[in-house]
Amino acid sequence: MRWLIDNFSQVVDLAKTHLYLALLPLLIGLLIAVPVGIAIRNVAWPRKTTMTLASLAFTIPSLALFVTIPPLLGLNILDEMNVVIALSIYSTALLVRAVPEALDSVPASVIDSATAMGFTPLRRALTVELPLAIPVLISSIRVVAVTNISLVSVGSLIGIGGLGELFTKGYQRDYPDQIMAGIIAIVFLALVIDGLLYVAGRVLTPWTRTARSRKAEEPAAVLRATEGPA
Repeated sequence: MRWLIDNFSQVVDLAKTHLYLALLPLLIGLLIAVPVGIAIRNVAWPRKTTMTLASLAFTIPSLALFVTIPPLLGLNILDEMNVVIALSIYSTALLVRAVPEALDSVPASVIDSATAMGFTPLRRALTVELPLAIPVLISSIRVVAVTNISLVSVGSLIGIGGLGELFTKGYQRDYPDQIMAGIIAIVFLALVIDGLLYVAGRVLTPWTRTARSRKAEEPAAVLRATEGPA
């Protein structure tokens, strides 16, 4: 803990790099997974094929991707894009499964109503289904964000890892305090990002809070009705 306090500015710099390497792939994954998920949701064989490919992609060891991508794409082994590309593959693999499942949670009655009002499939997906799917989708986004924050540290084995550098340097120096500082910083980052995404999900879905408050009031209303006048 003392090392963390004494080297706080260094940890902050590494944390910035760590967040960049973790959150950029999340954004890339969303940009790919949302249109793909909308496109395959109601078509059986493309959805099944995509789910299978996504599952296979996620089984590839992260370290294998980190060392395979440079020769395949002509990048330097120490280029941060190696980690960004690898984690973008993982993010997309997880989110391309999550988007159709989140859309499936939208009540069929809402979809039928939007269709009856003349919404095209694309307009309905973007303005009705996707917003209503946010409560389910945000849970998967939180999982991907925390997973990326954890996996970035593996990149330290090839020289790119943000806070993961504290692990490798601490191990090389046989300095447990530096390793512990890395663990604390990564866990803290994961908790902060998870909390921010949770709050963002709540802000984007105010109707869920209204529904919960109505449900909470129902038992009291029933009880008052059964008691009758005093």
